[in-house]
Amino acid sequence: MTGKEILHKMKEKAGFATSAADTGKGKSKISKHITHGFYLKKGKSGHPMEDYVVSEFKQERDKELGLFAIFDGHLGHDVANYLQNNLFDSILKQQDFWTAPENAVRRGYLTTDEKILEQAFVLGKGGSTAVTAILINGQKLVVGNVGDSRAVICKNGKAEQLSVDHEPSKEKRDIEKRGGFVSNIPGDVPRVDGQLAVARAFGDKSLKMHLSSEPHVVTERISENVEFLILASDGIWKVMSNQEAVDSIRHIKDAKDAAKHLIEEAITKKSKDDISCIVVRFQ
Repeated sequence: MTGKEILHKMKEKAGFATSAADTGKGKSKISKHITHGFYLKKGKSGHPMEDYVVSEFKQERDKELGLFAIFDGHLGHDVANYLQNNLFDSILKQQDFWTAPENAVRRGYLTTDEKILEQAFVLGKGGSTAVTAILINGQKLVVGNVGDSRAVICKNGKAEQLSVDHEPSKEKRDIEKRGGFVSNIPGDVPRVDGQLAVARAFGDKSLKMHLSSEPHVVTERISENVEFLILASDGIWKVMSNQEAVDSIRHIKDAKDAAKHLIEEAITKKSKDDISCIVVRFQ
């Protein structure tokens, strides 16, 4: 067996699968008016696509869960691929998921990151940001994130950001306490140790002493004034504000078409990154 074949077998054992389709849609079985759609677009970089998504409804016990996530890999796609196949399983296996879902999301993120670091030989030196949303019975939304992929909800036409952009400049003190530094070179964004443009991420073993994988987690009740949710990688947010994104798709009823339209808008505004987007419509 060649070295490449051995590595492939190790990746299979680590929980890898091929990437899902680059577009798709579906709807809730218990709340027919709740629909979702996703779209991914390769950017102009020379490397392979590094984004992965989860966008699906599934039954757990006697409840329905909507599982939605954007994983934006860097320095390779293996960590993002691993997250696509394993992060939600880790969260749902936490004993207190049904009673304290915020705690379960937080613990699921941290234990998954530990496993990624343990398998760095297989997964490589790269990492990934993440934004996840778990919709419980169409009524409660639990959002978690590390990095700069973003969750934005639309309420009566107004954009509200549910995630936090973990920028190195905002967490400079914590990074320095861990022994790292934040570079601020003119013409470039702030970076951890002059390398990574986010202060929190999965993986990145060589920087891990100076990075955090602690997620920001928040719960949102789905009231009548909630119209839709956007999850998207930073390729959209670099060129569009939250309100611009909401205004751009508010009139589009099909969730998949809305996700595609947002990406096309970002490209017209000169975004060159890989871009992935999920839209969940509640009305």
